[in-house]
Amino acid sequence: MRKWFESHLKLVFVLPCLIFIIVMIIAPLVYNFAMSFTDWSMSIVKQPEFIGFKNYMEVFGEERFIDAMWHTVVFAVLAIGLETLLGVSLAILINRKFHGRRIVQALMLLPVVATPVALGMAWKLILEPSIGFANAVVKFLGMAPMKYLATTSFESMLVLILIDVWEWTPMVMLMTYAGLMTIPQEPYESALVDGANRWQVLTKITLPLASSAILVAVLMRLIDVVKTFDIIYATTQGGPDFATENINIYGYLNMFSYYEFGKAAAISVLFFIVVMTIGSGFLKLKSKLEVEY
Repeated sequence: MRKWFESHLKLVFVLPCLIFIIVMIIAPLVYNFAMSFTDWSMSIVKQPEFIGFKNYMEVFGEERFIDAMWHTVVFAVLAIGLETLLGVSLAILINRKFHGRRIVQALMLLPVVATPVALGMAWKLILEPSIGFANAVVKFLGMAPMKYLATTSFESMLVLILIDVWEWTPMVMLMTYAGLMTIPQEPYESALVDGANRWQVLTKITLPLASSAILVAVLMRLIDVVKTFDIIYATTQGGPDFATENINIYGYLNMFSYYEFGKAAAISVLFFIVVMTIGSGFLKLKSKLEVEY
């Protein structure tokens, strides 16, 4: 037994991880994929009925699905763009030495450590049209109160994007800051000797050498932001009139509100394919844009 253990040591140490991946990831994915071809209302009386690609055809034929997918894309693009811009800018600022830098870093990380659902509920109270703090400030300034999260226009989606930016920009900042700390001083010393100005140092040295950390931060936020659920559900639940409904809220409502398990499974399969496609494409882009030093 001891000889077998020593000869298969790698397998013994890897096996628990493989079992975990199979049980917790692969098996649910296979089960979900199989259920996407069935009609089932999550009833213990009526068993799942195989209907082929009917769920997929129904999903693609719904305007609500197209709108939810569009909301997901818009939310992801704007949120990631703003978070990257602000996060990188803040990382460059706090990378400089100044009094109270540690305190500023700690304060900036507070939104990240808080529970997203709790933050969503807090923002819902702040933006409440009648008793919220935001409209109290607006009224004090002599302006008309706003509905914020209660409009069917793009305003509600924009507010949710800004909440997401407020919450997750510190994470991008922290990852970028970690990348900045790994940059050696030699390139900066050479640039100073050659008479480079601050803009040239930033665009020719700092950003290219920190590109790996920035791209990793963008990739992590990309994967996370396209499946945003908690902030939206805690504030608007996809409303009003589905104006802020993304693909996750759409799938959740189909499963737990409309009890269309097969259709919800088809939505999650389609969403999984989209996420995997975006992720693999971004990884290829990342390998081309990375700068080694």
